[in-house]
Amino acid sequence: MANKRILVTGGAGFIGSNMADELIKSGYSVTVFDNLSTGDKKYLNPKAKFIKGDVKKPADIEKCFKDKIYAVIHIAGCASTIKSFDDPSADLLTNTLGTVNMISAAIKHKTNRFLYASSMTSYGVPDAIPVKETMPTRPIAYYGITKYSGERYVLATGLRKDLPFKFNATAFRMFNVYGRRQSLTNPYQGVVSIFIGNVLRNEKVKIFGDGKQSRDYVHIKDVCRAWIGAIDNPKSYGEVFNLGSGIRVSVNELVKNIIRAFGYDPKKYPVAYYEARPGDQRHMQADISKAAKLLKWKPEIPFEEGMKDVINWAKGK
Repeated sequence: MANKRILVTGGAGFIGSNMADELIKSGYSVTVFDNLSTGDKKYLNPKAKFIKGDVKKPADIEKCFKDKIYAVIHIAGCASTIKSFDDPSADLLTNTLGTVNMISAAIKHKTNRFLYASSMTSYGVPDAIPVKETMPTRPIAYYGITKYSGERYVLATGLRKDLPFKFNATAFRMFNVYGRRQSLTNPYQGVVSIFIGNVLRNEKVKIFGDGKQSRDYVHIKDVCRAWIGAIDNPKSYGEVFNLGSGIRVSVNELVKNIIRAFGYDPKKYPVAYYEARPGDQRHMQADISKAAKLLKWKPEIPFEEGMKDVINWAKGK
């Protein structure tokens, strides 16, 4: 697969850098495109070609296509529900316009395979759980609106009849992805890493809401496996997939697990509760039967094992 070059946008970030590593292990050549706003050069695979640039700038994107690109894996974006309310235009420009720019470049250079990082926030408050891909999408966070908008641009492009080639698009609605390289200091991204960072630094854990809200946590390695397995799978063309574990864990349970993993007593460790924040979904759980059927994919890393792995990484093990 060395002649198949994959472009990974956001490839110096948490999900993107893990994706680049797994692609290289699978035999692909990789170009990483990242503006390093939240990504980190230390996570760049030495075998990957790195291009610094921004998805908001078509001239930067153009540099990525000097090599023939076999497929685009588009992960770059603003990834914070809370920050999206502070600066809605930043989310709109990066997540939606940035995606449109990537699609335009792919069309121009006749790259006919495009995989897009969508989000569980596309659902808003679901009618029922677990959530199926066929359920209504009514995002309540500005972040979710921009991610869903990007998803629709990607999939609608796949329906175009006027293009000189078939644009094969796939979108993954990712639930709470966690794992190594998730920022332990960014207070806006990933509750798993936020809480691990708190306990690692002996800080008070802050829970927004009553802690009974629940999420579906899926390990980064399982996520990468789904994406890479879909690249050459025609059954994924034009489709959207949930990527989660299919299991719900409450925030209170998550915090207790992390505190215990560090050797502390959850009953004695300082935990404070604050008012729930705008855009937060009360309960989320993925129905992953579609990915199981079409991609032959299912998560393999149990929550306890995955948590142990990321905590060992946080401790420097």
